[in-house]
Amino acid sequence: MRLGVLDIGSNTVHLLVVDAHRGARPMPAYSHKVDLRLTEHLDKDQKLGKVGVERLGSFVEEAVHLAEDKGVEDLLAFATSAVREAANGEQVLAEIDKRCGVHIAVLSGRDEARLTFLAVRRWFGWSSGRLLAFDIGGGSLEIAAGVDEEPDVAVSLPLGAGRLTRDWFTGDPPGSDEVRKLRKHVRAEIARRVGDVVRFGEPDCAVATSKTFKQLARIAGAAPSSDGAYVSRSLSREDMADWAVKLTSMKSAERAQLSGVSEGRAAQLAAGALVADAAMDLFEVDRLEVCPWALREGVILRRLDLLPGRLDQLNGGPDQ
Repeated sequence: MRLGVLDIGSNTVHLLVVDAHRGARPMPAYSHKVDLRLTEHLDKDQKLGKVGVERLGSFVEEAVHLAEDKGVEDLLAFATSAVREAANGEQVLAEIDKRCGVHIAVLSGRDEARLTFLAVRRWFGWSSGRLLAFDIGGGSLEIAAGVDEEPDVAVSLPLGAGRLTRDWFTGDPPGSDEVRKLRKHVRAEIARRVGDVVRFGEPDCAVATSKTFKQLARIAGAAPSSDGAYVSRSLSREDMADWAVKLTSMKSAERAQLSGVSEGRAAQLAAGALVADAAMDLFEVDRLEVCPWALREGVILRRLDLLPGRLDQLNGGPDQ
C-alpha cells in the first residue's frame, strides 16, 4: 500500500510518501518538506503565533493535496514537541482539522523515543543486541534502550537543538559564558537520567538518529548522503568532543560552509553538538553508529504491524 506520513516537527514539517507492506522495508516514493521552525513562532506565553499557525495550516493543506495526487491510501499525521508544548496546541490542531480535514495526533515524548527505537531496531536487526538510541530534535532529546522492539526505557528531555539555541544563546557565535552555562545545564539534565537507562544493562550497540547527528557525523568525516543509505557511518567520542569546542566558537555562516551542514540548521548546530557531546560522555559511548531511519519510519512500521493478516500468508500466499 502507499502510505503518507505528515511529520510536524519543531524545525521541519515533512510529508513523506512510501510504498510499503508488512514484512518489507518502506520504499520512499516522494518527499516534500519546509523549515517552518515552529519553536521560533512561540510567544512569551508559549502560544504559537498567527504567522506560525497560518504557515502550518497552509503546509498541511498543501500536503493533503499532494498526498492525494500521489495516490496515498492512508495519511498518518503527527506533531511533536513544539505543538505538544504550545499553550494553544490543541486549539491550533482543531483549526487545522476543520480547515484541512486531517486529524493530527500529538505524540508524547516517550512515544517519540519508543517509535524511533523501533525504527533503529528494525534497521540494525536482532544481531545488534542491546541497543542504546539517541535522537536530537529541534525541541527535545530522546533516549531509549532495550533488547526487544519495545525499549526497556524511553526518555524525552527538553534538550532540542532549536529550543536551546533560542533560550540560551544571544550572540553569534555565543559567548563563552553562555556556552559554559548551557553545557552545565545540558549535562545536569542528562546525568539525572543515566541511571534509569544503564540499570537495564550495558549496550552492545549505541546508535544516533536525526539530522543533527547526521550533520555532526558528516563534518567529522562520515560519508556524504549521496553515497546512499547502506554506507556505514559513525561518530567517535573523541571527534565529537573536538567539534563541540569548534562549533561553539564559529559563527552560523561559518558552520554553514562545513560539509553536510545546511544553512537552515547551522544556527542550532552548536547547541546540538553540546547535547551530543554530553550524551556520549555521560553514557560512556566511544562510538555512535548513525541510523538513516528515525521517527517517521517508526510510525510507518508500527502502522504496517497493525494491518490485519490473512491465513494464506502463513503458506506464502494464495495458490497461483
